[in-house]
Amino acid sequence: MIDYELRDGAAWITLADGDRGNTLTLDSGAELMDAVRRARADFARVIVLRATGRFFSAGGDIGGFASLTDVTAGVDDLAESLHRIISELVRSEAVVVSAVHAMAAGAGFPLAAAADIVLAGESARFTLGYTRIGFSVDGGSSQLVHTLGLHRALRLALLNDVLTAPEAHAAGLVARVVPDADLAATTEQVVAGLLAGPAAAQADVKRLLRDAVEPSPEAALRRETLAIRRNAAGPDGREGVAAFLDKRPPRFTH
Repeated sequence: MIDYELRDGAAWITLADGDRGNTLTLDSGAELMDAVRRARADFARVIVLRATGRFFSAGGDIGGFASLTDVTAGVDDLAESLHRIISELVRSEAVVVSAVHAMAAGAGFPLAAAADIVLAGESARFTLGYTRIGFSVDGGSSQLVHTLGLHRALRLALLNDVLTAPEAHAAGLVARVVPDADLAATTEQVVAGLLAGPAAAQADVKRLLRDAVEPSPEAALRRETLAIRRNAAGPDGREGVAAFLDKRPPRFTH
């Protein structure tokens, strides 16, 4: 589900389960974590996150939630798996670059946004969608406030709006928007430029600027875990998942 390639000091990590929308499960999360740790062991200076298929990532495997015997434990395990990945990327001395094509939805949105440099094809779209199924935000979504601003983040989380690539660029999330056909070449160029730069200074810049905004991202991630497992196990969470699978509007308890 995850491909890994080390090339000239850059670790290229590809979400390669495109037929299933690159959904995040315990299995794919474990593979992704292994890839990120491998990049650290390989002393990669740049980590690239990219994907194959129709989605960058469709987020968590909602169908899998419906089959869980213990929803609280299952959602907790998946959230913690994703949060370890986010924390590892944020704390890494490597510069993280995400190359987003098509849709980054649910947990796929904060995963893409965890990168230090976000590149997007012009067809890229970003959406949270958690409250659509009765869940609270997760995967580092709360950290989007620092990039997008409070009210834009609230709009995306509460109204489930879709952020286009140009809108994401205007908001400061996306560094560059390019034609879809040019995304791969642009990513190569950005990575080459970073590899030609000063490694120690880049690592210090990343640490200093991130610590200035959010000195303890793990605390925010933990709060997200506690909230999403409570909502997922509640009546609205169960109804939201059932409605999603039945392709009907949910009937929340209000």
